[in-house]
Amino acid sequence: MKSGVPIALVPLVMVAMNIVYALSAYPCGKLADMMSHTRLLIVGLIVLFGSDVVLAHGTHWSIVLVGVALWGLHMGMPQGLLATMVAHTAPAHLRGTAFGFFNLLSGIVTLVSSVIAGQLWERLGAATTFYAGAGFSVVTVVLLLFHPTPATGEARHVVGGRP
Repeated sequence: MKSGVPIALVPLVMVAMNIVYALSAYPCGKLADMMSHTRLLIVGLIVLFGSDVVLAHGTHWSIVLVGVALWGLHMGMPQGLLATMVAHTAPAHLRGTAFGFFNLLSGIVTLVSSVIAGQLWERLGAATTFYAGAGFSVVTVVLLLFHPTPATGEARHVVGGRP
């Protein structure tokens, strides 16, 4: 009970995360209509990084609640955005297949990452699990900032441009 949250109240963590997720999904969807998808994805990853760091250090229930709220905000940011990106990328005649493949791949990656997170938690502790998540967020942001464009293969820097 390092976090100060009684074990019986731990399920409320998911309730709190889902409340923030639900409240942030629509405004974040509106943002996705007005700004670069890559930029919004990067902002979501930065929020996830913040959530992971706060949760790694959370020793009081109020700090854990802040981390959980950031986690919910992160969920509200990219979830609809990723579906929009699939819809915009896939040819119209393959859109159903693209969504099916995206959800299949997402499920597999979620399963594998959950097993890895569980092993980290079990062997090295909760904080290590959250630090690993923060590290993956940083790596993903770097890859998004400097990924090759599909048409030219040249690296681009999305902070200055509008991809």
